[in-house]
Amino acid sequence: MDMSREEPKPRLIIIVGPTGIGKTDAAIRLADELGGEIISTDSMQVYRYMDIGTAKPTLAERTRVRHHLIDVVNPNEEFNAAMFVKEAGAIIGKLNCLQKPVFVVGGTGLYIRALLGGLFEGPGADPDLREFYRQEAARHGKRYLYEKLRVKDEKAAALIDGNDISRIIRALEVLELTGKSIVEQQKAHHFRDNLYECLKIGLMTEREQLYARIEQRTEKMIEDGFTDEVRNLLAMGYDETIKPMQSLGYKHIVGYLRGEYSLGEAVRTIKRDTRRYAKRQLTWFKADKDVEWFSPRETDAIRKRVRKALPCL
Repeated sequence: MDMSREEPKPRLIIIVGPTGIGKTDAAIRLADELGGEIISTDSMQVYRYMDIGTAKPTLAERTRVRHHLIDVVNPNEEFNAAMFVKEAGAIIGKLNCLQKPVFVVGGTGLYIRALLGGLFEGPGADPDLREFYRQEAARHGKRYLYEKLRVKDEKAAALIDGNDISRIIRALEVLELTGKSIVEQQKAHHFRDNLYECLKIGLMTEREQLYARIEQRTEKMIEDGFTDEVRNLLAMGYDETIKPMQSLGYKHIVGYLRGEYSLGEAVRTIKRDTRRYAKRQLTWFKADKDVEWFSPRETDAIRKRVRKALPCL
């Protein structure tokens, strides 16, 4: 036996795209057909009890195809990209040993980037600087701090949610400490050893159709009981100030339940902010030249491309 031969790297099928485009449907169909399993790269689906607002796969869908990294922690517990990389790496290793196709599916670009290339650490935290920015946010609001980032680092602002105060502060901190955009430093951050071979499939359609899908999905969430889901989370003691409850959709429903505006206004702003989020996701994924783009309707073409990337099938 030739002991010098290296073991082949695990091969991943990565399916990305904006929210509401149909990534879950496509992945389940392919994984079911090819005997694979799915690793979720959705930073919100890791939280238990947050099902409707995160558009988790249904129990029937998870029975049809096994999903990983869904319902991992409680809403008040920590979960981040580093934890994702550790957990996903262990799962990939096991599935690779079983010769099962691995589908990595979701819209959290940071998780996918971290899995494939590691995390950009950048300069260490500056407690005084962070406290300064936190005080600015407390005095003037998140939007004020986000606008400051947009003026100073437009590239970073285009990729960061205006409500994600932690990432806004980190981007401002890196810029202040290094004089360079965190985006440019991330792009320059290369790794000598990529652990995986991968095919990246991107799903996209015309913008009007995407926005129509987002509106329909938002309305279905309300019909399915999204308001009750948020009410139950609050009743369970999960404060509205914790990070998951400040996320897209949840913060809007909290505002409605607090009597700040009507349900109709909450739904309208969820649709608006989801469109904006989808636009940021597209900006992120379009920057990756390795992504091969398809319409969700091109099921045969996607199937052929995936089968070609998995020659053992």
